[in-house]
Amino acid sequence: MENKIESPTTSTNAGPAGHGDFCPVVGVGASAGGLEAFTQLLQHLPKRTGLAFALVQHLDPTRESHLSDILSRSTVMPVVEAKDGVHLEPDHVYVIPPNTSMSVSDGTLKLAAREEGRGGHLPIDHFFESLAAHRGNKAIGVVLSGNASDGTLGLKAIKAAGGIAFAQEEASAKFPGMPRSAINAGVVDYVLPLEKMAAELARLGGAPYVRAAVDDEIEARNTDGVRKIFKLLRTTTGVDFASYRQTTIQRRIQRRLTVQRMETLEEYLKVLEKNPEEVQGLFHDILIHVTNFFREPE
Repeated sequence: MENKIESPTTSTNAGPAGHGDFCPVVGVGASAGGLEAFTQLLQHLPKRTGLAFALVQHLDPTRESHLSDILSRSTVMPVVEAKDGVHLEPDHVYVIPPNTSMSVSDGTLKLAAREEGRGGHLPIDHFFESLAAHRGNKAIGVVLSGNASDGTLGLKAIKAAGGIAFAQEEASAKFPGMPRSAINAGVVDYVLPLEKMAAELARLGGAPYVRAAVDDEIEARNTDGVRKIFKLLRTTTGVDFASYRQTTIQRRIQRRLTVQRMETLEEYLKVLEKNPEEVQGLFHDILIHVTNFFREPE
């Protein structure tokens, strides 16, 4: 049996949507209690992960921010207030300025005047959605302490694009509203306290799935292992994925292997055979890719 699903070959050129060989980006969203949470996260992160970190904090639009100065005391990584057009570099931390909306465009950060939509000011959703669109499998979203639900729709977009989603464990969050919203929406891969979250982010920084150029095609091969997965999906959910686009399906399987900390299809098959919940998890992972999300479903 073919044990491994082939990873995409790392490209040296940007693809049509500008993903190319840009470094993976961790978008971190926080509100009330977020400074304390992000400080702890930075303290537990190693100096080098190969990831760029972008902090989107709910800030008072009328006051100057000193976040970058405060956070720079917690890490050896450079911490800077984001500027329009700055190129995202690995092992750097970028902090949103007050009274702005921040997004990703190809390899740079873009700043615009603060936006107020029908749901109010949702800077985390705004940033996460742009991160999903421009980084795909290289997008990692993290929701930390805060009230309300900003970040939930953004994590949903990141997962749909093939990225990976985190939420701070509610018990460790000073204000658990935002993590709870994302967890209850079913859009989170990992719910962790900050020390364990830092370790998992460091692991993902070297994961082939996260490092791979998102625009590269993987080799679509309907191996015995993949056929067995299709059979398990059909038996458990009643849906036959055999006729779906193979590159898409194999990317979703590869994402689940990465989330489950596995390297081979054989290893993952054993988990699927013993754990119907993981079959459901894979099922929803595949479906989320082709689902449209609306702020106003009606």
